[in-house]
Amino acid sequence: MVTQSAAIDLLHAQIADTDTQWSLGTFGGIAEFSRDRGEEVRLTQSATGAAAVTARGGIAIELSDACRPFAFECITRSSWSQRVALCLPASDCAMNRRTVLTELDADGEALQPEHRGSTLFDLGLGALQADLCVRIDDHNMVAQLRSHCGRSVFDPANTAMGLLLETSPHRVFISRIGRIEVYQAIPPTSGKSPDGPHTHVLPKLLKSGRTHAATEPIPDGWIPCAHLYPRHPVSDGGDLFDVACHDSFQRMIERFGLPHCLAIKRHVADAIGSGQPPSNLTITLDRHSRTGVRIALRQLKAAGTASPLLKAWLAEFDDAVVEDDADEAVLRHAPR
Repeated sequence: MVTQSAAIDLLHAQIADTDTQWSLGTFGGIAEFSRDRGEEVRLTQSATGAAAVTARGGIAIELSDACRPFAFECITRSSWSQRVALCLPASDCAMNRRTVLTELDADGEALQPEHRGSTLFDLGLGALQADLCVRIDDHNMVAQLRSHCGRSVFDPANTAMGLLLETSPHRVFISRIGRIEVYQAIPPTSGKSPDGPHTHVLPKLLKSGRTHAATEPIPDGWIPCAHLYPRHPVSDGGDLFDVACHDSFQRMIERFGLPHCLAIKRHVADAIGSGQPPSNLTITLDRHSRTGVRIALRQLKAAGTASPLLKAWLAEFDDAVVEDDADEAVLRHAPR
């Protein structure tokens, strides 16, 4: 049983870690927060929450008794990612689900006092667990945007989205457990997202109505309302494997993950360590357990495991890795 105290301890430790990244939103609409080492930051912690604010953006998380962290790993094209989903029961997670651009009140919950008089507009993207908003501090801009309210921002006749792209207001994504604010400019449609806090709004993915990616092994009845991404054990150059970093996240899975997530990986490691061929694997594999096998093999490979059987296991379950022995640099802990 995961206690609120354990979840708060996790939150406090991760908000203080410069290398941990964060996201909040829904499938197809997400705000991301990260900070650089040495970047000036205002950190605050309380008995139930924590916050971090920089000149580029901020995050505040408040954990209720109902919130539960789920730690897990996902497969990527040639490596793996790791994350902790901060979830609420489906019955407790719903936000306002507005479907048209809507003017709200002044943002009294803004992370910085100077922004609390600025006006929030809900973009009306209809997400279950997050309200995706912008915050305007210019009276003329408020008046212009107000004239577009009551219609979808994706309506071809509604020029609100073009106005937002041109003026780059603060983006404020809010869930039942907190918010992420992004102060950096919105890049042009042909441009790359900036390092640090930024947002992604992808209409095609939003239309799916999903709350999270199908690759995330989150139990039925739970909805992720934010994610945190601890530092990945593979170096930026893709050559070094940080054992301490890896072990740290395995302890998170042990504490906050689902029991089978570690069990399948330990089974694979024990089988290879005792010289068993892949044909001896007798566990029935569903989608997520097969992913667990692949991740276990990639982690053994990244850690430099010298077993001659490893290549045979990779060929059986993850032949793409065998074909590309060079292996590209891992997708780090950044949200995707």
